[in-house]
Amino acid sequence: MTRLPNAPLRIGTRGSPLALAQARLVADALLAAHGWREEAIEIVPITTTGDVVQDRPLAEIGGKALWTKELDRALLEDRTDVSVHSMKDVETLRPVGLEIVAMLPRADPRDRLIGAESIAALPRGARVGTSSPRRAAQLLARRPDLRIASIRGNVQTRLARIAAGMFDATLLAAAGLDRLGIEAGVAIDDMLTAPGQGAIGIEARGGRADLRALLAAIDHRATHLCVDAERAFLHALGGDCHSAVAARASSDGDVLYIEADILSADGTEVRRAALDLHGVNSPSEAAHILLQSASPALRAMFKG
Repeated sequence: MTRLPNAPLRIGTRGSPLALAQARLVADALLAAHGWREEAIEIVPITTTGDVVQDRPLAEIGGKALWTKELDRALLEDRTDVSVHSMKDVETLRPVGLEIVAMLPRADPRDRLIGAESIAALPRGARVGTSSPRRAAQLLARRPDLRIASIRGNVQTRLARIAAGMFDATLLAAAGLDRLGIEAGVAIDDMLTAPGQGAIGIEARGGRADLRALLAAIDHRATHLCVDAERAFLHALGGDCHSAVAARASSDGDVLYIEADILSADGTEVRRAALDLHGVNSPSEAAHILLQSASPALRAMFKG
């Protein structure tokens, strides 16, 4: 049995049903890996600004940091030992002193369409709820007649709004639905998703060699490599929370590949690249190649 750095190990997480389910997955992985008893881990729910403010898109009020800053503060103030994150919701630049040290095996990274059998099957002028610039741009690229409207709230809230007829459809991450045990929607196979989608990351304070050793037992190397590449690519693009970006990396041994899209907000311009990261040396170079293929107007949306 591996010894604990302290007892219990405190896992900080947002308090939504999905976030708690993801924290439970991390806890169960640690219990199994180290032979600990259940009481060796405490899950600590923390309310974030992103959970409180539900009436505006995140891009208008601070972006991804609204999901993480309270968790970061708890970690830095030693009120928790680790934080659990959906990697698609984590800013590419983390606060000094914090580090993503492990990731669980990636789940289904695709989006699922809720409310119709396909994007093509949506009625003309259908009202689709999403607060994601990426999803909005991708939908409009295929169906410029669609009406995009902001939708916020946890998975259950969004599903209830579709059921109530407030929206004709929405897109949700397949991984989140699966982790909640919800069978709903149709997977969209041919649409790239957000960098990090489907991956759960575990963050700790820098310098905690004890925690790093404990977490190494549950770190999935292939997922970690791919998500790091996606995040490096996103950082090199220099986009912000208003930018429409999709990226997915895959690995074949030590060789990484990445597919990526950048889109104008209205979906009228889409630039895609499929690149061998070994061949172009780095995610940064991949971002440069993609930006060079874009129009001046689309390039202006990024700072890479």
